[in-house]
Amino acid sequence: MIEYLINLAVNQMFFWITWILVPIIIEIIPSIISVSKLMMKNLRKKNVETPDKLPFISIVVPVYNSERTLYQCIKSINDSSYPNELMQVIFVDNNTNPDKSFEIFDEAHNKHFPTMNMYWMKTESGKAKALNAALYETIGTYIINIDSDGILETNALMNLILTFENDSEISAMTGTIFTQKEKIKSTKNIFLKLLQVSEYFEYAQAFLSGRSIEADKGQLFTMAGAFSAFRKEVLYSTFLYNINTVGEDTDMTFQIREGKKKKVGFCPEAIFFVDPIDSLDSLYLQRQRWQRGEIEVTENYMGENAIISNFFKNFMVRRMMIDHTFVFPKMIWMFASIILIMFGYSLTVLIFSYFIIYLLYIFVDFLNYICAHMLLRSFKKELKFYSRFWWVIFILPFYTFICSWIRLVGILNTMTKSAQWNSQRFTAEIKLIKSTIYKDIKKLFKGDENE
Repeated sequence: MIEYLINLAVNQMFFWITWILVPIIIEIIPSIISVSKLMMKNLRKKNVETPDKLPFISIVVPVYNSERTLYQCIKSINDSSYPNELMQVIFVDNNTNPDKSFEIFDEAHNKHFPTMNMYWMKTESGKAKALNAALYETIGTYIINIDSDGILETNALMNLILTFENDSEISAMTGTIFTQKEKIKSTKNIFLKLLQVSEYFEYAQAFLSGRSIEADKGQLFTMAGAFSAFRKEVLYSTFLYNINTVGEDTDMTFQIREGKKKKVGFCPEAIFFVDPIDSLDSLYLQRQRWQRGEIEVTENYMGENAIISNFFKNFMVRRMMIDHTFVFPKMIWMFASIILIMFGYSLTVLIFSYFIIYLLYIFVDFLNYICAHMLLRSFKKELKFYSRFWWVIFILPFYTFICSWIRLVGILNTMTKSAQWNSQRFTAEIKLIKSTIYKDIKKLFKGDENE
């Protein structure tokens, strides 16, 4: 059987090459090289020294309809290993709809955590506006932004600040984002749980492997908006957060890395936990928003560099080509499979080709899994959960493929709709598609009747 498949592959070599060459050259080989280098680096990790005196820091927490999560967020700051007396925490309400966020803050401040230096302020709607307003109130040496719907790992702040203190060249930094494993464990719906564990693995590999590689090359594309940190003087030298894009975190990364030519780092030991997605609708909205933000920001900063000839010179061109341009041929190839069979290509070879590509992606996911596993050695509970779901590497290519489709929709919506556009939920768009098809078929039959 194997010999038969090989003979078919050789006889249809042109098809074979065009089918698998692009992912191998553009994605697979670079990933293998980068991950291998990262694994070697992790084996010879440097020790971090604690300074004689820790710096005072400011933490900014944008609040928007956060009554469900705010208390746990505040508690995680209080329970942090970083001393309370060296923290200023500003909660900035960016036009929250009537909920109990302030009441929760007030009770936490006066009853549960009286030793925390906590402040509450109100601003206009919009996360970027809220962050900008709060920055003028900060007095710390370092400024850390965290979202109100997540919780800090106990040593996250300490690890972040020690990384700053041990490397004077780092001007800004992002931490590691994980989804909360306890909430994943409590999920009953099997399909949703598969989505959530896939998302968990995606975050683990995107940060502990992807951002580690990017930071080592000086090419970190986006600091996580949910958990990022800055030297105060560097942040104050920027234009602050861009209020005209949904990707304000990416824009700030570009301002510091491209505009100021400063080093943007990554601290894998600083972990921030966010809620897992609660539905396919949530994933659909989230990834389209990320897609729009990435396109808006790169359009502003790439300028004349956005040409194909710079593919190997400029990492932003490579990023946009891989994340965006190559999404289209992936989708085209999927539908082209039907046409190729009609033109006489072997279904067996077609399936075998897909299988080979699938195995290659699994191999890359396996290498990323090993990298993340190495960096989680100090976090026993997280490592145990991550190791328990090792089998997710076999379904991760399918999850990534789903996200590719969502990215494609995000690209099309960004190209065709205004900046004020808000994407619809997946279920709403499916209903719209069904309704459109039904109307078109109805018109078609009415046309036949008229003839």
